[in-house]
Amino acid sequence: MLSFLASSRQALAHGRFIRQKRGHGQLQIYSGGLPSNWGCALPDSKRTWLRVAGLCGVAGPLVALSLVALAISRSPWFSWTANALSDLGAREGSAALFNSGLILGGVLVGVFAVGLRESLGDKALGNVGASTFLLTAAALCAVGVFPETAGDIHLYASLAFFVLLVISLWLMGAALVQLGEPRVGTPAAVAGAVAALVWTLPWPAVAIPEIIASLAASACSITLGARLLRWTEG
Repeated sequence: MLSFLASSRQALAHGRFIRQKRGHGQLQIYSGGLPSNWGCALPDSKRTWLRVAGLCGVAGPLVALSLVALAISRSPWFSWTANALSDLGAREGSAALFNSGLILGGVLVGVFAVGLRESLGDKALGNVGASTFLLTAAALCAVGVFPETAGDIHLYASLAFFVLLVISLWLMGAALVQLGEPRVGTPAAVAGAVAALVWTLPWPAVAIPEIIASLAASACSITLGARLLRWTEG
């Protein structure tokens, strides 16, 4: 058992994962997805950190969406057919709720993205996908830090968020399929497709595609956060 844990820690340090062949007592190091007993092989500090990251993946979207919903409830002027969600960040009474929701949500998802990267092995797709997701989180924070009243920088931050979001979901979905987890990877890729295709339809206002893309991404983040929590149990 001690040799198993020592080899596990060495493999994890290089972004790889290990498993023990049943009945043979042999260790096999591979670069695939997480084995079911992966959490047991981790040092307590590493497992705690990844569990925190997984919780952030679940909590981040819920915090952001809850505060956006609260901002909408306090804005009788807001219309799904006439406004952008960002309008909430530029009006008295809703600005603090909306902008703080994006910033807090972005910070939490950013923490999650760092932990998620460690669970996607050492493949290029996983590394690039998680890194792009981290940039997506940073762009979300920027949308809240620089509301519409800040000028053109708000537009650039918004564009960066939605473009990076689509790219990161596709990359992470492909990485998970590559790691042998199509049940998680395929929905992630589909969420990316939804977040992209929604912009091709003739909506009366941009708030509608914005919320659809955000909900698709939120479902993906919550699912991947739960995945990370599940793999660190034990």
